[in-house]
Amino acid sequence: MLKKQAKKIFILTVAAVFLVLGLAGLVLPLLQGWLFLTISALLFSMYSPTLRTWIDKHTVKYPKIHAVVGKAQEWTTKVFGAPEV
Repeated sequence: MLKKQAKKIFILTVAAVFLVLGLAGLVLPLLQGWLFLTISALLFSMYSPTLRTWIDKHTVKYPKIHAVVGKAQEWTTKVFGAPEV
């Protein structure tokens, strides 16, 4: 139980850090803000079915992007394990 809680806190903390970097990257010319925001959204979507549905709905129009998002989701699941919602 404690291990699951720690994993969830770790993933959400990393997602929040990427969110802050992404927001800073929108203003600073040295950072690629969209890249950090994308990573943050993928990490947050592990624990938010609503966000996951939104990502799927908006990327399905573009098959190449949808495939990349699917591979990224598989990779995060492989690295961090399946989320316990």
